[in-house]
Amino acid sequence: MINLAGRDILHGWGKFLFTGVGLGLLIGVTLSMAGIYRGMVDDGQVLIDNSGADLWVVQQGTLGPYAEPSSIRDDVWRGIAGLPGVAETGNAAYLTMQIEHAGKESRAMVVGMEVDRPNRPGAPAYLTAGRPVLAGHYEAIADELAKFKLGERVRIRRHEYEIVGLTRRMVSSSGDPMIFVPLKDAQEIQFLKDNDALLNERARTAANPAFNRPGVPGLLEAVQAANAQSRMVNAVLVRLEANADPEAVAAEIRRWKRLQAYTKVQMEDILVAKLIATSSRQIAMFLVILSVVTAAIVAFIIYTMTLAKVREIAVLKLIGARNRTIAGMILQQALGLGLIGFFVGRLAAGLWAPVFPKYVLLLPGDALRGFAIVMAICALASVVAIRAALAIDPAEAIGG
Repeated sequence: MINLAGRDILHGWGKFLFTGVGLGLLIGVTLSMAGIYRGMVDDGQVLIDNSGADLWVVQQGTLGPYAEPSSIRDDVWRGIAGLPGVAETGNAAYLTMQIEHAGKESRAMVVGMEVDRPNRPGAPAYLTAGRPVLAGHYEAIADELAKFKLGERVRIRRHEYEIVGLTRRMVSSSGDPMIFVPLKDAQEIQFLKDNDALLNERARTAANPAFNRPGVPGLLEAVQAANAQSRMVNAVLVRLEANADPEAVAAEIRRWKRLQAYTKVQMEDILVAKLIATSSRQIAMFLVILSVVTAAIVAFIIYTMTLAKVREIAVLKLIGARNRTIAGMILQQALGLGLIGFFVGRLAAGLWAPVFPKYVLLLPGDALRGFAIVMAICALASVVAIRAALAIDPAEAIGG
């Protein structure tokens, strides 16, 4: 029996190939959307892993320090360090902000870390170039994604920071590169007001009658001194001893320190299930829409190709070809189109993934699932063309 699908593909291979390439680009977009979601999850995971912490101690009643603002005293670590099972602690401050460099603005997460001892929780786990921060002020380590070079000076708020080290895949849950600075600098960046704000606040305070009553001299200076002493951080990162139970230590902190403590499992749930939940639902909707569009396009293409072969199919029926044979030929053509489209799409997704501003993670398992889904969509889409082919009257073969 003549294989009509194979003969038709060979006869018009150029048209069939370009149709498969067009379909492949659509499939490539679909695979990229799935890769963007995987990248968002991976960004959250590396944020947790690279912090070097087993517990995150934050302000009570918040989901900090990444999903919500959190402010606690920077001396809280003293009470935590003495708890059973705690090996080491490190204060950390996080602030996402716009940073201007080389005439362009880019978004980055500034991370304040303690530099008095190496390998504290919160410091970058490794460097790809340069050295650790050694000075107490005005030195920084940047992720390579920020496009900074060793020795460059970058202005952050009031001061300039020299880039002394580079690291890789140290990003926020939004994929923004991290810039690590000494904790005292980060506290100044985040919690201290600029000069104009201080002048305005001083003028407002001086104009307030409550601060000008007889018998309370120096009240303004006392308030300012108290504010200067109130150094805050966003979280205390806790590294546990090898045999310590994270849940038990976290429960002790919640009970006795009146603070919130999250384990790794809980922090992963916050970042994935809560922080990127809306984005993941949007991506899921796009994937559904793209799947429906792909099915519609394949159905239209195969249906059009089938109608173009009405006379040939009628001849096959006239010479005794069974419906199962004709349906199998159309199904082969649909699956062949899907096969070409998938490999073109996977190649395209791999080529343009590094250009995306967001991290795109293309997993082999997702590719296998995508291949199965594409083949299933093509098989279902061929049903319309098969029904049209089976409805062709054999008399068409001898018609005008």
